[in-house]
This record gives sequence, structure tokens and C-alpha cells, in this order.
Amino acid sequence: MKPLFAYMKKEYLETVRTGRLIFLVLLFVLFGIMNPAIAKLTPWIMEMFSDSLAASGLSVTNVQIDAMTSWTQFFKNIPIALVAFVLIFSDSFTKEYKSGTLLLVLTKGLSRYKVVLAKAVLLLSLWTLGYGLCFSITYSYNAYFWDNGIANNLFLAAVMWWLFGIWVICLLVLFSALLQNNTGVTLCTGGIVALAYLLSVIPKVKIYSPALLMDANSLLSGAMGTDDYMKTIIVTGVSIVMFLAVSIPVMNKKQL
Repeated sequence: MKPLFAYMKKEYLETVRTGRLIFLVLLFVLFGIMNPAIAKLTPWIMEMFSDSLAASGLSVTNVQIDAMTSWTQFFKNIPIALVAFVLIFSDSFTKEYKSGTLLLVLTKGLSRYKVVLAKAVLLLSLWTLGYGLCFSITYSYNAYFWDNGIANNLFLAAVMWWLFGIWVICLLVLFSALLQNNTGVTLCTGGIVALAYLLSVIPKVKIYSPALLMDANSLLSGAMGTDDYMKTIIVTGVSIVMFLAVSIPVMNKKQL
């Protein structure tokens, strides 16, 4: 296990040295602050534009702001953060293919499946760290300004989006093991996510599509119950294990 831990240490140190960790933390902290800030500033923004809206024949009434407004903003911003995460780490494997450093590590006795596991653990831990920071900051500000109790099943909704991020990242690992360049990895990962979203439009398929996990607002508002998400959670969990399991033999057969 020593070679695996040594490689994981190298990966984490490289993430720090390249500034990716700092950028990632700043990104998620910024989004965490933005969610309640935008909600808090909404009445002021609406008042500022009230005259121009009135000239267009639109009347502005008093806007009610609460924790739900902020959480709605949270689940609007998290997709942007996830896209940024994928773009930042899409070359996690491919840069080592091009530089030849991975081949050097393998010749020193590190098994290929350990490379996959180390990369996956790195990405999943960074996503968990960033997402956890963003959620905690938003939750704390919402608790200070309003009442988080207004949001139904808040923690389940948060876990669902975290799980969707895990699913996307495991797709990233699979295509990183399969393809040679980060552009292809990004496009294929985005293509599968887009396909899952399109399938979620079909009523009979929707309950199985991982894209349903993105519809956290329906759970928060009570429009959908926890049981409505159970099938997609199971499918997503199984597919995550499958993506990682397939990545290992793909990596084992890959020519470097």
C-alpha cells in the first residue's frame, strides 16, 4: 500500500503547487457567499429598476426574501461550479500520458488500478471539500438571516446534488482512462450528462435518470417527495461503481 499512498501524496501536493486547490476553494467559497448575498440584494435590485420597469408597463410589488430564495440560488450556482471543476481537472490523467510521468511511475512498480483509485480518490475528495464548503457557508448565512427550516428535506437535496457530482466525476475518470486528450474527456463527459438530461424529459425514464438529482428545488418546495428520488439514487449509485470498475480494465489495456 505504500506506493499507493506515496502516489496519492504526490497528487495532492501537485494540486497545491499548481494553485488548483486554492482556486477551487476560492471558487466554492465565492459561490457559498453569493447565494445569500444575491437573495439579500434582490429587493434593492428590484427597487433600483422599478422606474424603468414601470415605464415598460410592469409594476414591481414587494419581494419576499427568505432562506428558500437563497437555496434556490444555491442549486442554480452549483452546476456552474461543477462545470468549472470538470474543466479544471479534465487533464488529470491526460497530462501524464503526454509528459510520460505516468509510465515512469508504473515502471517503479505502481499498479495501474492504483493509479485509477488514487486519481478517483483525489477528485472525489476535492469535490466533497468544495461542495461541503459552499453548502456550509450558505447554510450558516441563511441561518443567520432567515430560517433554514422553510426548506423541506434540505440535507437530502444537498446529498443528491453531491451524489450527482460524484457521478459526473466518475464519468470523468472513465473517459480519462479511455481517451488521450482532455478535450475528448470533457466533451464525452458533457455528452453523457446531456443525454441523461434529455432522457429525464421522458416521464417513464425520468425516475431512473441521474439528471433527476439536479431537480433539488422540487424536493425543497415539497412538489416531490423523497420516494420520488429513490430509484434514481439507486441507479446513480450502481452506475458510479460500474464506471470505476470499468475504468480499471480499460486502464490496464491502455497503451502508454
